[in-house]
Amino acid sequence: MAQLSDNIEKFIKDLMEEGTQVELRRNELAQHFGCAPSQINYVLATRFSINHGYVIESRRGGGGYVRIVRMCQRNEDNLLSVLMNQIGGEIDEESAVAIIKHLLDLQLVTRNEALIMRSAMQQDALALPVSAKNVLRASVLKSMLKQVFRNAQRGDKA
Repeated sequence: MAQLSDNIEKFIKDLMEEGTQVELRRNELAQHFGCAPSQINYVLATRFSINHGYVIESRRGGGGYVRIVRMCQRNEDNLLSVLMNQIGGEIDEESAVAIIKHLLDLQLVTRNEALIMRSAMQQDALALPVSAKNVLRASVLKSMLKQVFRNAQRGDKA
C-alpha cells in the first residue's frame, strides 16, 4: 500500500509542478489508480496536510472536487497564521516534525536549526506527564515559529 500512496503523491505533485494548486476529482483519481476513494483520502490527509505545506479544499456532490493548494513562502504572514491555527492548544511530535520539515523545505530555517527544533519536540525532551506533553510542545513550537517568521521579515533567512 505504501507504494500506491507514493505513486498517488508523486502523480499529484507532478500535476502541481507548474503552479501552486491543482483541482482533482477524487473518484476519477481513484479509478485512474484502481483503488478505493478512501485511499485517495488517506494520501491527501497524510501527505498534503497543512503540516506539509498544503491546504485542501473540497466540495462534495456531483460537481465535487478536491483542490490542493501549496502554501507559498511569499505570503509569510498567512503561513504563520495558518500554522498557529493548526497547532492550536496542543500538537503531537509527528505533526510538529512535519511543520519543521516544511519550514526547512521553504528555506526559512537551516538544517541545523531544524535539527535543534526537532530535538525540542521529541517525547523524551519533555519531562512531563503524557497528558501535558502535547500542550507544552505546542507552546514551544509556536514560540519558535514566531521567531522564525520575525527573522524572515528582517531578512535573516536561512
